[in-house]
Amino acid sequence: MQVMNSSANVPLETWALSKPPRSSARGVVATQEAEAAEVGAAMLRDGGNAIDAAIATALALSVTEPWMSGLGGGGFLVAWVAREQAVRVVDFGMKAPARLDPDTYPLTGAAGGDMFAWPAVRDDANMHGPHSIAVPGSVAGYALALERFGTRSWQQVIAPALALAGRGHRVTWWTTLSVAAEAGVLARYPASSALWLPGGHPPVMPAEDRVPVLPMPALQRTLARLSGEGPRAFYEGALARDIAGEVQAAGGVLSSDDLASYRARVVDPLGVDRGEARYHVPPGLTAGPTFIDAVSCLPALGLETSEGERYAAYARVLIAAYRHRLATMGHAGDAGEKSCTTHVSAADGAGNLVMLTTTLLSRFGSRLTLPETGVLMNNGIYWFDPRPGRANSIAAGRRPLSNMCPMVATKRGAPWFGFGASGGRRIMPAVFQLASFVNDLGMDLGSAIAAPRIDVSGIDHIVHDDRLGGASIAELETVAPVRSWPATAWPSLYATASGAMVDPDGQGCTGGIHVPSPAAAVAAA
Repeated sequence: MQVMNSSANVPLETWALSKPPRSSARGVVATQEAEAAEVGAAMLRDGGNAIDAAIATALALSVTEPWMSGLGGGGFLVAWVAREQAVRVVDFGMKAPARLDPDTYPLTGAAGGDMFAWPAVRDDANMHGPHSIAVPGSVAGYALALERFGTRSWQQVIAPALALAGRGHRVTWWTTLSVAAEAGVLARYPASSALWLPGGHPPVMPAEDRVPVLPMPALQRTLARLSGEGPRAFYEGALARDIAGEVQAAGGVLSSDDLASYRARVVDPLGVDRGEARYHVPPGLTAGPTFIDAVSCLPALGLETSEGERYAAYARVLIAAYRHRLATMGHAGDAGEKSCTTHVSAADGAGNLVMLTTTLLSRFGSRLTLPETGVLMNNGIYWFDPRPGRANSIAAGRRPLSNMCPMVATKRGAPWFGFGASGGRRIMPAVFQLASFVNDLGMDLGSAIAAPRIDVSGIDHIVHDDRLGGASIAELETVAPVRSWPATAWPSLYATASGAMVDPDGQGCTGGIHVPSPAAAVAAA
């Protein structure tokens, strides 16, 4: 793989990469950070099911990959639940605090930045800091999924995260890059600066055979309190009052009442049939409805269809679906490279298949770490359009429109495969193409994950993998202007996807992960 510097015609990345899928009769967990994936696999080895494994993994990610997700975030889970023989969705999306005032976000008249091309808000108050914080749903969502569909106790699934927090965050070169990308903003918030910028600089690995750690004593204390008092302590009681008090001390409006009134919920999925598959996605203010739109308009495809015709068809229906989304659901702006979500794919030998997408929204969310509780808070208010009178405008107590799209496919009433991803508006096009690779083209999981993809999240142009042939690129040019970019580690112009597949004969399951993502891994039980 070579990435060319357009100004000097010099490669930026020159390596050959592979991440083969892994299979196991007992189960697999795929996610963007290898240590957390192993936590999930260990949960499976100890007799837990895929729901237990996914939740244990998500909690561990609050230590091992905390800039992507954590206790202060939100998300969605879609799962085939074996004991219910049905697909269930857990909605634990964020919502605006009840006392939020839209006048807190006056427009400056300049263009905005970061992930969405919203007009700029004074002091970037919707992007970072206390006024960017929405009511977090992750702890409630993890607890509800575990209670309804898991087999292990809350104390059992939180124990690995608690142990990891006691050790601290393991510093890798990916930590250095992730922290450096946000160092200027992290430096504005004392607790974030103290944790992530030791000595005023991003942490680095030494040139010797040891791995440094960043101590996380405040987060460890909070995890210990959640272990002892249960997940509802995040929303009611002393810990909840501490969290709300710290946000208010920083100038925000998140209140104890906001936390106490928050509830995750189990909802029915949206579904659409295509060939032998039925796709199940989250409803409501997600990318699920847009996925359904795109699948419903996709013409019949097969191996007899040329590569160029297939990718051109993908581009046409995805662009049309996004135009409909922008016109009716209120989300606007281009998706940049700072969208930092994480996705967990898990499956077990009993047939449970779990797709869990969880996020802080931007990398390091609000960039505000609460000093006493150690919780890194989201910047969910940034999902809202700061312009008044729009379908997705900032409003108190309201849920914003998000881009998450975990998907589970069934075949003849049994679990088959699932995909999900991180990457903002790039998520849905990735899940859509991966589903088509497996269902329409008959690819195995590893081939689908490794196949070239396109991205149309910019709406007016197509980004394509440089492995596509000239004839295919010419076909894409009939749809929209094109831009070539390989699947690089950084910047990532394609969503970071993972997936899992259940053997139809009950012989086990397989997991796969986005190849260029450096810390991502599949762990087998």
